[in-house]
Amino acid sequence: MTDPARDIARLPHRVLLKLSGEAFASASSDETIDGAVVERIALELAEARAEFGTQVAVVVGGGNIFRGVAAAASGMDRATADYMGMLATAMNGLALQDALEQASCPTRVMSAIAMNEIAEPYIRRRAVRHLEKGRVVIFVAGTGNPYFTTDTAAALRAVEIGAEVLLKATKVDGVYDADPMTVPGARRYDRLEYTDLLRDQLKVMDGAAVSLCMENDLPIVVFDLNGQDNIARVAFGEPVGTLIAGPAAAGARA
Repeated sequence: MTDPARDIARLPHRVLLKLSGEAFASASSDETIDGAVVERIALELAEARAEFGTQVAVVVGGGNIFRGVAAAASGMDRATADYMGMLATAMNGLALQDALEQASCPTRVMSAIAMNEIAEPYIRRRAVRHLEKGRVVIFVAGTGNPYFTTDTAAALRAVEIGAEVLLKATKVDGVYDADPMTVPGARRYDRLEYTDLLRDQLKVMDGAAVSLCMENDLPIVVFDLNGQDNIARVAFGEPVGTLIAGPAAAGARA
């Protein structure tokens, strides 16, 4: 008998990984982009692609360099702040591309705003073709529009390219009913439905991103980026972290 949890996400053919900008920063110094951290992420992505044949796309944030929402809160025009944040994501995307290519993993950076000298323009069919040829595709500049988060960009790109699952990398090992960093007794969920996130306002992804995944029946797996080989394990289909899906899929993962 097969494991129902493995049936939900076993060996996904195409996945999209959402990395926050903070994932690129150093935990032990003030480095905005820590080369060792980026190298580790790149090696795990290369392993998932090479060993399991998984087609991998990535959406990166830019919060380690510039956070548009914070700048807007301090008085900057929101649209201007968001465009500056899009430029920050491009810097992270180029850093990840370099690390992947040093790991002998062919990579393309595709931008939602024109940066022809450093990245290809985002064209859905071209992105899918890159994936089919075994290249890792890194999406930068969010959706190309202010007022939309990179979480929403991740959900949008995942739906557009036909990804089977959206992998949301975080600093904790799943979704909790309270902040596990400050609440010792916080309870971790193995599975949730989309409506649980929206109803309980669990701060995992913004509502627009969750709603887009729900409307298109796209499962989300929230997992700890810092766990040993977690990117490769999730890409392989192991039940790591918290699965967020519709009633049937969420109920199957015990």
